[in-house]
Amino acid sequence: MAAITAGMVAELRAKTDAPMMECKKALTEAEGDMAKAEELLRVKLGTKAGKAAARVTAEGVVASFIDGNTGAMIEVNCETDFVTKNDSFLALAKAAAELVAKHNPADIPALGALAYAQDGFGPTLEDVRKGLIGKIGENMSFRRYQRWANGGALATYLHGTRIGVVVEFDGDAVAAKDVAMHIAAMKPVALTSAEVSADLIARERSVAEAKAAESGKPAEIAAKMVEGSVQKYLKEVSLVDQVFVKAADGKQTVGAYLKSANTTVKGFTLYVVGEGIEKKVDDFAAEVAAQVAAAKGQ
Repeated sequence: MAAITAGMVAELRAKTDAPMMECKKALTEAEGDMAKAEELLRVKLGTKAGKAAARVTAEGVVASFIDGNTGAMIEVNCETDFVTKNDSFLALAKAAAELVAKHNPADIPALGALAYAQDGFGPTLEDVRKGLIGKIGENMSFRRYQRWANGGALATYLHGTRIGVVVEFDGDAVAAKDVAMHIAAMKPVALTSAEVSADLIARERSVAEAKAAESGKPAEIAAKMVEGSVQKYLKEVSLVDQVFVKAADGKQTVGAYLKSANTTVKGFTLYVVGEGIEKKVDDFAAEVAAQVAAAKGQ
């Protein structure tokens, strides 16, 4: 019988995402034949990787890597908050951010193809991701990333592991860091009001028009009410127009603060873990009922 090595077990686990012991059993039964062992696992366990990939990854972490004027930030997702404390998962996220900064991959598949080894998995980042799915038992995915290498200075702020901000700036590093913290707290959608997307403005205008219509005011006054609401919204979501969270007088805007510090923000990126992902809400009672019904049908 062929010797079953740890490398063979790791390779099969990366391919199938099955538990380590199940991989070892399958390889033993298949006498070391990798293809046969994979087939045995798929018959016994089903396509575990496929099932895992179908599960929603709305939790996760944000990681960043800055080296001089080059940097990157990435969001890596998982299924539960428990995994965000796992050292292997955190190492994967940090490594992914560094790989983005150093190699400038074109997209997520290109990122996954970059050379990386961890926890006995490799030789690519994607192989490590698949291996950790099998090891930890949860789906995980690289959701989005951004890279900076335009020559501007970079300031980063991570609020725990769930909120990340990178600011590209010219001027004072302390001021830029303060603004990064402000962004994490106040979550502006654009640098200036002119950069707020047309879709967001249209949505806000639609809400304002509905409220104005309900007020029963004359058309001319209603139109002014709508315009006033839109302008208020733009100030609330534009970074330079927001009141700075550290303002001593409670009135100074971020724009005024930056001017006083002789600093210019060229742009920023804000990542909030799971933002925009529809989370699954488990119905435990329904799940138990389904399992009972399935058992009766056997």
